[in-house]
Amino acid sequence: MSTLTRLQAWYARQCNGEWEHSSGICIDSCDNPGWWVKIDLRGTRLQNREFTEIAEGVDNRSRPIGPGWLNCRVENGTWHGAGDETRLEQILEVFLAWAEEAGV
Repeated sequence: MSTLTRLQAWYARQCNGEWEHSSGICIDSCDNPGWWVKIDLRGTRLQNREFTEIAEGVDNRSRPIGPGWLNCRVENGTWHGAGDETRLEQILEVFLAWAEEAGV
């Protein structure tokens, strides 16, 4: 199953008539250049699940310090995945591996 198909399936499983009205998935480009994926975990089975931050090529404030950067973390009930312009699929894969490991 492709990364996008898996992400669509995860999203569909969260939709319950309420969650999707105030929560969801946002994929933005950023000027570093790169990608920033935000996934609202509130109201999902992942909201209290621990996630170990992934930080490659970023400073202590999660800002890129050169090419080839990646940062994935949970903050205030939102999963954040950001990375350089080549890492969008990897960002989504990191999230999906974590979610699927939890059986969600």
